[in-house]
Amino acid sequence: MVIIKQLRRKKKISQTQLGDEIGVSLRTIQLYERKDANIPIKNLTKIAQYFEMTIAELHLREINDLGEPYVKDKPFTKHGSVFYPLEHGKYLVMAPLVLMEWHKKYIEALDTLDKGEGKVPFQSAFIIDSVAKEPYYIFEVSGNSMNDSSIHAIPNKSFVLGLALKKEDLAKKDESLWNKSYILVCKDRIICKQLTRYDSKRGTVQCHNLNTSPEYQDFELPLDDVLQVFKIVKKQL
Repeated sequence: MVIIKQLRRKKKISQTQLGDEIGVSLRTIQLYERKDANIPIKNLTKIAQYFEMTIAELHLREINDLGEPYVKDKPFTKHGSVFYPLEHGKYLVMAPLVLMEWHKKYIEALDTLDKGEGKVPFQSAFIIDSVAKEPYYIFEVSGNSMNDSSIHAIPNKSFVLGLALKKEDLAKKDESLWNKSYILVCKDRIICKQLTRYDSKRGTVQCHNLNTSPEYQDFELPLDDVLQVFKIVKKQL
């Protein structure tokens, strides 16, 4: 992000000093200061906090300062996410973020969240092409079962933007749902899997791992064990 370089120079600190502040190397900062840099959410959060900004503000400054699509309308809130309208029909969405360390707490807090009596304490940002009716959530992925080193890979500690679906939709005869990646919030864990089919007789969904290593075996998951389903619409490595 070029805005990081601009903010760093305004603060009159070197790339080495900024790296020391957030715990990364000089080379890493050099990469982060490039346009379209792929910055892990945790480090982007540290950078935003260092410059006393939010991640959304960093993104917006990056967009505005590069003379690219800028915010033209007032932001609005929907399902706990804040949407910043950009030109060309795009939006910057600040959505609730469920970190890996918060998976268990998220499951335990579901009843409270569903009643609107609580909220996820973290947020992060993605740029999207349109706003759906359903809620957006961002999840940090745990494990490498979906990492096959292809363009479809979702490695350990990736951040994915999920669009909520009704789990009952998986029981419908809709072929467009299958062979896509999902976040499944289960009674005891949160997993990222590709779903390939629904077995109406057994009431199960077939979960497929992209990683073909022997320790990652495909399996059937009872739909009754699933609390929430999110279709993955974007990812950040």
